[in-house]
Amino acid sequence: MKLYKTTLGHRYPAGATPYKDGVNFCIFSRHATAVQLLLFAKPDSPAPFQVIDLDPELNRNFFFWHVFVEGMTGQEKISYTWKVDGPDNQDPGHKFDASVQLLDPWARAVTDVMWQRKYNRDSNEEKGETSMRAMVLPRVDYDWQGDKPLGQASEKEIIYELHVGGFTRHPSAQVSHPGTFAAIIEKIPYLQELGVTAVELLPVMAFDEQDLPDNARDRGLHNYWGYATHSFFSPHPGYCIEPLAGNHQNEFRDMIKALHLAGISVILDVAYNHTAEGGTDGPTINFKGLMNRGFYHLEDHDPTLYKNYSGCGNTVNCNHPLVARFIVESLEYWVKKYHVDGFRFDLASILSRGEDGGPMYHAPVVWNIEFSNVLSHTRLIAEAWDAGGLYQVGGFPGFRWAEWNGRYRDLVRQYVKGDPGLVPELATRLTGSSDLYQNSGRHPTNSVNFISCHDGFTLYDMVCYNEKHNEANGEGNRDGDNQNHSRNYGAEGPTDDLAIIALRQQQVKNFMAILLLSQGVPMILAGDELLRSQLGNNNCYCQDNELSWLDWRLLEENKEMFCFTKGMISLRKRHANLMQKRFLQGIQREDATMADISWHGALLGDPRWDDSESRVLACTLARVNPEEEDLHIMLNMSAETISMALPELPGRRWHLAVDTAQSISKDIIEPDQQQLLPENTIRVNSHSVVVCESR
Repeated sequence: MKLYKTTLGHRYPAGATPYKDGVNFCIFSRHATAVQLLLFAKPDSPAPFQVIDLDPELNRNFFFWHVFVEGMTGQEKISYTWKVDGPDNQDPGHKFDASVQLLDPWARAVTDVMWQRKYNRDSNEEKGETSMRAMVLPRVDYDWQGDKPLGQASEKEIIYELHVGGFTRHPSAQVSHPGTFAAIIEKIPYLQELGVTAVELLPVMAFDEQDLPDNARDRGLHNYWGYATHSFFSPHPGYCIEPLAGNHQNEFRDMIKALHLAGISVILDVAYNHTAEGGTDGPTINFKGLMNRGFYHLEDHDPTLYKNYSGCGNTVNCNHPLVARFIVESLEYWVKKYHVDGFRFDLASILSRGEDGGPMYHAPVVWNIEFSNVLSHTRLIAEAWDAGGLYQVGGFPGFRWAEWNGRYRDLVRQYVKGDPGLVPELATRLTGSSDLYQNSGRHPTNSVNFISCHDGFTLYDMVCYNEKHNEANGEGNRDGDNQNHSRNYGAEGPTDDLAIIALRQQQVKNFMAILLLSQGVPMILAGDELLRSQLGNNNCYCQDNELSWLDWRLLEENKEMFCFTKGMISLRKRHANLMQKRFLQGIQREDATMADISWHGALLGDPRWDDSESRVLACTLARVNPEEEDLHIMLNMSAETISMALPELPGRRWHLAVDTAQSISKDIIEPDQQQLLPENTIRVNSHSVVVCESR
């Protein structure tokens, strides 16, 4: 490789930015005293071909170090790292180490081919010879062919949470490049047939697959979920067909463009609450070696220790001015450069913690995200809690922010398994959780309703196991949530008992039906529509294997459940009264013949709110559009079959649309095949959901 000439460069933008006559490199480090840029001929080159020393007087402006490398185009496939030194022993909160190669936090493409994660127990190993590396990319205009973020109405969203790798890694997926962004494109016809309108992708920002506890590491496992981000501007190289070729950006864009063409939005699950560097025992990858004291929350009594509100070893100091700007800039980047439609923020309550670690309602980073012009049409979803005990469901700062509604999840799980006395709260959850959102001026769409997600039991395991079974993770079954509100119905795990199997499948249908009949935004976990099981493991963060992968043979094996889910999605889409923008009031509009919602039990007008043993609830939803049908929904989670009355509507008759206790040919019935109900009562079997449409 030839040696490049350099000039001073400039302090903006950060990262490696190609121009016609070279590449500008810029990095932030307020307290650094010496900085070097290391250039490698290839991503896997063992040593740099050029080391560029930056002059602290000439190559530094304010907090930024920069240099311009003349003649570099990005076509050379050069990769690079930084070395940063700083003052010794002046502040134990710093972690400068001139022997450690650092990854550029603003890297647009990264490679981990030379990476070997270091732990304190490996301290006898030589430092600095293995590192993450950033890649210099050329200036290339991607042909978006007119694509842009879809901007779908939130009340019409049906979210499908999936793992990019696990969705197609199983051999049964029969895709050209399993576990990649490209493989998702091959499965778009499946997503279209199912009917979902958005995919929520588990972390796709570059993460450390080697970041996991010692016990899991010793078993040869990997960080599977991806909540170990180190590069917030780069797609994960492990999901690329040719990661060493630097094709990260275009492979990700190809997937986005194809999903948009199919009418499917893309929401990214992002983890700004912690990074892959972990706590005191964790390695230095980038942020620790550049601005440890500013980027992380450190303990006041001992700044060598990290506050751990994330449960993952460190906590990002999100409301430090530079860190807040870094977060907003990276989010805007994914919208501008990748046309992403939304973000779901892991442990989002950490975003609302001030620099002292305490909660702030007016947290700058949260409101800067809300008011960003670039993000003004971007979906924002918060997991409104953290591992430090801050629980903000119903009270997360901001108005645009939707929330994963953990209270909805727990209530529906308890109700379906038969817990009594939940009917009043169930009614509130079914209608968008007004107790959480209405008084603050928010809407039903601020509630993202879910019953299962990547973290916890799958929907089928929820009806197969009373207890978690996480032994494969190597932590003695101590990891994962102990409170799952699950029930095995007579056998722990797989069984040959046909009665138990039938009841389990019926209960999964009940879960799916209730989810898709609720006001708010429903989210389905990928594979729940196929009765996917993780054999009782409710914390598969490290299981990059068949335990977590989607086995596509289940599509044939459990066709009934797939068709049921598909049918429920179709029913929801044709009913505007299930997708309300405002909370239901129980009153009659001037142009309507009945109240927008009326409540019942086994008897009309008698929901028995005060009955502590009740497990039965019914409601009637008035049609919103003239061509729409009214809906009558009946939920019976008691152990008895009940005869339930149907309301009389002048000039209209009831038709059976859904009955979870019936077979595949009858549990979802298309309108043109529905039979007129001869009477104004209907038998609702135990543990079942029945829906009727009026015409």
